[in-house]
Amino acid sequence: MGGETTRKLFGTDGIRGIANVEPMTGELAMHLGRAIAYLFKEAKGRHRIVVGKDTRLSGYMLETALASGICSMGADVMLVGPLPTPGIAFITTSMRANAGVVISASHNPYYDNGIKIFSHTGFKLPDEMEHRIEELIFSNHLHSLRPTASEVGKAHRIDDAIGRYVVFLKNTFPNDLTLDGLRIVLDCANGATYKVAPMVFEELGADLIPVGVEPDGENINAGCGSLHPELTRRLVLEKGADIGMALDGDGDRIIFVDQHGNQVDGDHILAICGLQMLSEGRLKKKTLVTTVMSNGGLDRAMERSGGKVVRTQVGDRYVVEEMVRGDYNLGGEQSGHTIFLDYNTTCDGILTALQVLAIMKRKERPLHELAEVMKPLPQFLYNVEVVEKKELSDIPELQKKVKKIERALGRSGRILIRYSGTEPLLRIMVEGEDEAKLKGYGQDLVDLLKKYLGKEKADGSSIT
Repeated sequence: MGGETTRKLFGTDGIRGIANVEPMTGELAMHLGRAIAYLFKEAKGRHRIVVGKDTRLSGYMLETALASGICSMGADVMLVGPLPTPGIAFITTSMRANAGVVISASHNPYYDNGIKIFSHTGFKLPDEMEHRIEELIFSNHLHSLRPTASEVGKAHRIDDAIGRYVVFLKNTFPNDLTLDGLRIVLDCANGATYKVAPMVFEELGADLIPVGVEPDGENINAGCGSLHPELTRRLVLEKGADIGMALDGDGDRIIFVDQHGNQVDGDHILAICGLQMLSEGRLKKKTLVTTVMSNGGLDRAMERSGGKVVRTQVGDRYVVEEMVRGDYNLGGEQSGHTIFLDYNTTCDGILTALQVLAIMKRKERPLHELAEVMKPLPQFLYNVEVVEKKELSDIPELQKKVKKIERALGRSGRILIRYSGTEPLLRIMVEGEDEAKLKGYGQDLVDLLKKYLGKEKADGSSIT
């Protein structure tokens, strides 16, 4: 791979890009497999690495290349096939593997793909380990390390991975409850949850209306799943369902729709679960962890009940890192990623659904009533398409404009401007009390940034 050591492969959630175009090629996947096997090797014994994927057509190509690279370094591969990202984290820890690898681009279209890595503990790798992998790939360090004869690794399939994960998920649901009497619309996005999720909810007694459960390699996230909750909303209203649940392509996040067709986002779910755990004395340090993107209404809801919110930079991995560092057990993102560290090491859409459904059953209250525990502040998001992610601190006019808006908002509002870690976008968020003023502030920032970043197209949406 040459002597490059400065190339950046990893973003905020692993490596991601168009499948069969650099960096998401079979060649890179093979070298990545070699680096992973080398990094996680222990002193003695055989080394095992779990490899799973979602339903994308390119998953076959990348799975084979990864397995080849891993085996070429003397480690064994355990192939689990299509399985949600959190399921792969679970299998990695339960089978005492050295590492786990997920081939998925989550909510991206089918022609994209990605790779993310879990350590033997089930947690995503910290930045320094990802940097070490990049160094191994773009240096010649591994070139001469080629086991031969009986030292070469082998690959085999774990046929009961789905069954193991289903049992684990059901055990997170209270033993004294069932889902009898609940009509549920479940959208699996034609992704990694298409087998697992229906099994879990049906075995717990739900009257299930499943959609997005016929993947063909190209229809993952296509007009369905958490990116398109309008499908779930329509079916909830048509079928008279009690709740709708839309998962994303790799199953690590979920969006809910109540019986009236209203979308319930991740902030509301954090409030519902956080306040319930707080009332039961199960919320460690009376604190939940979220990112700077979460609505200020979440802080207010928690504070009213004696709890608090700790914030991190955007990305579920940073939420998890803060949870581990501070010994917290509940965290998540507005986008629908929720982490229950008492059960699993990463975001889990199905597990989150089970926790919400348990609260609904225990309290005998519909989702729209539970969601009333949080009143969101008006918040608007804008995306500006960019060709190059220029340093924002080098735009004096922007700094001046931001300070002026912040003075006007006072303590009741805030501005957040950041680049997306996975897409060529600059994201702008404005939050406060006055919707009309917020729209004006947001548009002013968009117009200014379009001028400096090449007059890219922008769109804005309210998420109040």
